[in-house]
Amino acid sequence: MPVVVFANPKGGSSKSTSALVLAQTLASAGARISVIDADRNAPLVDWRTGKSRSSLQVIGEVDQGKIVRAIEAERARHQFVFVDLEGSASQLMTRAVSRADLVVIPLQPSGLDARQAARAVDLIQIEEETLGRPVKFRVLVTRTGVAIATKLERKIVADLKTAGLPVFKQHLHELQAYKAIFDLRCALDELDPKAVPSAGRAILDAQKLADELVDVLTEEPAGV
Repeated sequence: MPVVVFANPKGGSSKSTSALVLAQTLASAGARISVIDADRNAPLVDWRTGKSRSSLQVIGEVDQGKIVRAIEAERARHQFVFVDLEGSASQLMTRAVSRADLVVIPLQPSGLDARQAARAVDLIQIEEETLGRPVKFRVLVTRTGVAIATKLERKIVADLKTAGLPVFKQHLHELQAYKAIFDLRCALDELDPKAVPSAGRAILDAQKLADELVDVLTEEPAGV
């Protein structure tokens, strides 16, 4: 079953938010989802301590010595396995990437984040040489404006495409609903739209992103 790894050497790039939003969206559609929280801060383990009715399973306390076994064990039991990594370039990251069917590189639209995302791509390419096979990846632009993209956002996306990096069409916009699911430890579809007005928009955007993710996972390799 597909393994999706969320990686960026820079912290604060919305890796955990991206992983949780996509995982719970697919789980809401009936998919069997497991998330391995390999971040030392364990934000997804903390989320799972809430009362959410989501079927999403979260596995914690996974270090570099356990990550490969954990991925393979969860792959055998679930339709999708998501791996949320800490914000650092480490052996944990390379071990997880070695088992990935797709690496998602979240980044905020800033020059610093773009440079760190490029570093993540470099690490993936090094791992490709070690494995002797390509590792599929996509950049996910996060925390963008909902209505109108700023000049900086447009420039960052254009620069990524000019550099030949594959980018998700759908962004993970800056919406209060994505913060609320962590604060309330619930799923997007469990939010009260009266208390969190952006819940409806967040659900629609998350579904578009989840659909695109599935399309990327199922697309044929170039040349096939």
